[in-house]
Amino acid sequence: MTRDPRYDVLFEPVQIGPHKTKNRFYQVPHCNGMGAAYPSSMAEMRGIKAEGGWSVVCTEEVEIHPSSEHSPIIEGRLWDDRDIPVFARMTEKIHAHGALAGIQPAYSGFTTANLYSREIPLAPSHRPVEQTYPVQARAMDKADIKALRHWHVAAAIRAQKAGFDIVYDYSGHDMTVQMHFLSRRHNTRGDEYGGSLTNRVRLFREILLDIKEAVGDRCAVAVRFAVDELMGEEGLTCDGEARDVVEMLADLPDLWDVNISEWSNDSSTSRFSEQNGQISYTAFVKQITGKPVVGVGRLTSPDTMVSLIKKGQLDLIGAARPSIADPFLPKKIEEGRLEDIRECIGCNICVSADFLCTPLRCTQNPTMGEEWRRGWHPEIMPPRKSADSVLIVGAGPAGLECARALGQRGYTVTLAEAENELGGRVAKECRLPGLSEWGRVRDYRVGQLHKMANVAVFAQSPLTADQVREFGAAHVVLATGARWRGDGMGRANLSPVPGHEKAQVLTPDDFLADEGADILQSLTGPVLIYDDDHYYMGGILAEMLRARGLDVTIATPAADISNFTHNTLEQERIQTRLLEMDVTLRPHRELTEIDDGMVELACVYTDRTETLPCVSVVLVTARLPNDALYYDLTCDEEALIHSDIKTVTRIGDCLAPGTIAAAVYGGHRYAREFDEPVHDGVPFKRELPLLAEA
Repeated sequence: MTRDPRYDVLFEPVQIGPHKTKNRFYQVPHCNGMGAAYPSSMAEMRGIKAEGGWSVVCTEEVEIHPSSEHSPIIEGRLWDDRDIPVFARMTEKIHAHGALAGIQPAYSGFTTANLYSREIPLAPSHRPVEQTYPVQARAMDKADIKALRHWHVAAAIRAQKAGFDIVYDYSGHDMTVQMHFLSRRHNTRGDEYGGSLTNRVRLFREILLDIKEAVGDRCAVAVRFAVDELMGEEGLTCDGEARDVVEMLADLPDLWDVNISEWSNDSSTSRFSEQNGQISYTAFVKQITGKPVVGVGRLTSPDTMVSLIKKGQLDLIGAARPSIADPFLPKKIEEGRLEDIRECIGCNICVSADFLCTPLRCTQNPTMGEEWRRGWHPEIMPPRKSADSVLIVGAGPAGLECARALGQRGYTVTLAEAENELGGRVAKECRLPGLSEWGRVRDYRVGQLHKMANVAVFAQSPLTADQVREFGAAHVVLATGARWRGDGMGRANLSPVPGHEKAQVLTPDDFLADEGADILQSLTGPVLIYDDDHYYMGGILAEMLRARGLDVTIATPAADISNFTHNTLEQERIQTRLLEMDVTLRPHRELTEIDDGMVELACVYTDRTETLPCVSVVLVTARLPNDALYYDLTCDEEALIHSDIKTVTRIGDCLAPGTIAAAVYGGHRYAREFDEPVHDGVPFKRELPLLAEA
């Protein structure tokens, strides 16, 4: 296939300082949970992006000095020359595919507590560090400012030695000293670095000019700048001081990388923000500067990309999450394969890896983070090793991905789904408020399966154990999903909640079923939602029921609502929305009893109980695998042997309920490892630290 000429503009080169890009696709800096701890994984992941057609591939935040380090969060580290080889490996892999390599040095001031180095954090003015550690940052004096400028220059020189083509002056996301000096909230100084905007922008300008003087003849110098903090007059705004900053610095950098702050705004989930939602804030920058401008907005549509270029709003299409979901997005557009793009669903499972200090993962792209340690390539699968056929029962996220990946390998696959709709839990959950883009998990895989002659898909095909044995497949994979528990057992309640068997007790499955709309319509309040799952489901159901006009209380043993979503940058938005809708919130509460017209809650600390009036109870606690078919098959070994079935394997939620990302990964892993040699011990390569000299 050939490229649609409508998209030719996306493949024009752009001059950035002394370097020229090969197209307009730009992977902006993004965290990955690998960095200094897993440098080989980090380098391979970035190299795959370059192979996929991104013309610029950047690092994450890179620490430049031990007085500003992010532990326990894993970021890049460029403290001294000993760190250069780590980044040299990365730039070599990027350059091998004709792409430019960018680095984002970061000095984070009071946003880091320096738990590893134990150095005292520095800030424009005295204040506690951002995290809830009992540590304070001290106000920088003139010697500190001079040292900070020197550290940035030293980092830039090391970056150039490591092979980087673009070096950043980073003032975004309210995460660096440069932005802290710019902010009236954080900067209360009375010297030439505080007060007026001219004074507050001084350090930002000085570092920019220092870097240009040090490496500007060999490296492009970029500015990453948040043009609106969405705080009104309390922060920078695109029609106020942020615009003034751009006018002050206009053509000094070689590139403007613009976004909004803070991180939860810049990387807002699809539940709360539409695609291309930042352009109304960032479009003005191109009107002021003659230098190239890159911006983001979870962009996956090439038509939208072209529009942004032709309207003169951006020069380069920036991406973090879309480049994670599909590292080969640019090549697929170039080759006219738009239907093969794995579009980002905006769930922020990728972001959660950073908070949880683990290598990056992605709901759409199960190979993300596994490029080096497992050798998984997002577009290349090993060819089949036998003529064995595979029957997959269940077409949810695990079954769909397993069938797609096995089909790509060349195996003969049959996929049987009991429902009349493919997608399993994804097909149901994408109909919940704000989750429509999650349907892309299903849509991408169904689209790929339709192109595979070696994969047969049958909906409305529930199978019994006898039917599976009669089918004649050599291998059986069960991806039959899971169901929500109706007894209240979970993390807090290790035994069934008394009264759970009463008629007014529901689970999320009742609302996700075909008759869910009727149940929702007939429900009466008050309603108690008991959330011991702590992810998105409890909060969404509370929102749904309250929108129906019901009196809703959501109780949880956690300290706040949907507690896990702190890791996906959503928790504040979820709790704010529920409060604005007048949903009653009861944190630190366990559900101890359900009775007619009431429930009993107990404080998780004191065990003091309270009763609430309640007509209906919704239990969002835990799930049980739908594994009855597995035990029906495996309980009779002789019948399996007689039917020539070699293996019966559970994957995804049928094995152990988890996230959609975990289900997709489970399906992909089975397909990768099928017919491959089984290795004892650790199933992937490890990066082991070397012992230093005593």
